[in-house]
Amino acid sequence: MTPEPSAAEPLAPVLEAVRAAGLSTVALDLTGVSDKAAFMERCARALGLPDWFGRNWDALADCLTDLERAPAAPGRLLVVTGWQEYAEAAPQEWTVAQEVFGGAVEYARERGTGLEIVLALGTRA
Repeated sequence: MTPEPSAAEPLAPVLEAVRAAGLSTVALDLTGVSDKAAFMERCARALGLPDWFGRNWDALADCLTDLERAPAAPGRLLVVTGWQEYAEAAPQEWTVAQEVFGGAVEYARERGTGLEIVLALGTRA
């Protein structure tokens, strides 16, 4: 579940440093996503979610907090890029997505399982 960054990827140095510290990393690129169905599909593919993933908010929360699915690492970093288009096209859905992300991070912190989710800022193409 650790994608290799390209040399041109601006986040490559950050991801390499995180990996060097022993954490696992996952990149979730939402470029081109403008609705919930596309968001859920992108999550399913990028995060390698199980077949039972129902492509709804509760199922996403369950998958993000499923400690048995978590890689054997001291922590996990999920970097979300290209999210601005989705945030503009579906602001209420994006708010829910952020709540799910925040809840998963809080859950992991309470259990000491080390999940962090960051939204990468930058200009859109």
